Amino acid sequence: MKWVDWNNRKDIKSTFNNADILGKSSNRIVFNIGGNKYRIICGYNFVRNRVHLFVKWLGTHAEYTKLCNEGKQYTINVY
Repeated sequence: MKWVDWNNRKDIKSTFNNADILGKSSNRIVFNIGGNKYRIICGYNFVRNRVHLFVKWLGTHAEYTKLCNEGKQYTINVY
């Protein structure tokens, strides 16, 4: 990721096809990891020519589904 040229969230999605961009102006993206066994929610911020990713939450796919059912995927800040 050190050499990627991301300028907007669609660029992140084009690099990681299995990533999902969260809505509600949350500036968050969900990455599928470990063959979709795990999920990681990252916040992102574009500053000048760089993007900063911040880990907000990490857990299993089942835990992520529960999080979504409770509507917490947009606001959780565990890390």
